[in-house]
Amino acid sequence: MPLAQTHVESFGSAQVKSAILLAALNTPGITKIIEEKVSRDHTEIFLKKINADIKIKKTKKGNLIALKGQKNLYGFNYDISSDPSSSAFLIALTLLNSHSKLIIKNINCNPTRTGFINILKKRMNADIKLENLRKKSTGEVVGDIVVKSSTLKPINCPKKIVPSLIDELPILFIIAAVTKGVSIFRGIGELRNKESDRIKSMEEILNKIGIKTKSTFSSLKIFGNPNIKVSKIINVYPRGDHRIAMSWTIFAILFGNIFKIHNFETVNTSFPGFASLIKILGGKLEIKK
Repeated sequence: MPLAQTHVESFGSAQVKSAILLAALNTPGITKIIEEKVSRDHTEIFLKKINADIKIKKTKKGNLIALKGQKNLYGFNYDISSDPSSSAFLIALTLLNSHSKLIIKNINCNPTRTGFINILKKRMNADIKLENLRKKSTGEVVGDIVVKSSTLKPINCPKKIVPSLIDELPILFIIAAVTKGVSIFRGIGELRNKESDRIKSMEEILNKIGIKTKSTFSSLKIFGNPNIKVSKIINVYPRGDHRIAMSWTIFAILFGNIFKIHNFETVNTSFPGFASLIKILGGKLEIKK
C-alpha cells in the first residue's frame, strides 16, 4: 500500500509535479508538494475542475500543494485547447521571414505558458500580441496570437522566467543565433534532462553552422550572426527529441540550407501535423523512409 509523501520540487518540473499529483489520487492520506520553482499548472487546474480534493497555498518561494487521496471521482468532459509550445515554431518562422503575418487561433494562454511570447515582445522587440483572451469553462485562459516580421534584439534571459518557456528554448536558441549580438540564457539546467540534452544537442549544430557558443551545465551564451552562410549539408541527429528536429527544420526553411534530420518521425511525439503544415506554407521538406 503506497503512503502519502511530501516532495520538494526544486527543479521547476511540471512533469514531475503532475506525476506525483496523479499518483496521489489513489493514495491514502495527504500528499504534499513544496513547489520551490513554480511551473505550469495545467494539472492543478484540471484536478480542481474534476473536484479532486486539492488545495494550493502561496508561499514566499512558490506554492504548497496538498492533495487528499482516494476521493470518489466521476466521469467528465474536458476541452483541451491548442498547444502554445507547438505554436512557437510557427511564430519563429513568421518573425524571421520578411513581410510575414500570422494569426494562430484558440491557443492555451495560461500565464505559466506565455513566457516565450513575453520574452519576445518585452525583451526582443518582437511585434507579437495576444488577442481575444477569454477564460474557458475548464478554467484555462485561451486566446489568439498575432505575430508579424520583426527586427529582433539579443536577450539576457533571467533564470526566474525559464520555467514558463522551458519547452520553447530550443527554437529560442535558433532565434538568438540569427539575431545580431550576444544572447545569454541562465538557469536552464533542466534542459540537460529532457528527451535529449538540449543544450548539448543545440550547441553541437550551432557550432557546425558557424555560430559561436559558450556553455556551462546550466547556461548558454550564443553569439548571434544574422548573415550566417552554410555551404555544406548538415546532418542532425535529434536523439529522439521532437523539439530539436522541429527547430532545425525551421532554420533550414528560413535560410535555404540542406539539412538531413534523421529519425524525423520523432516530431509526431507532439506535432504530428508539422510536416504537412510546413509544406502547405511553402516549405521544401521531403521525408524519406
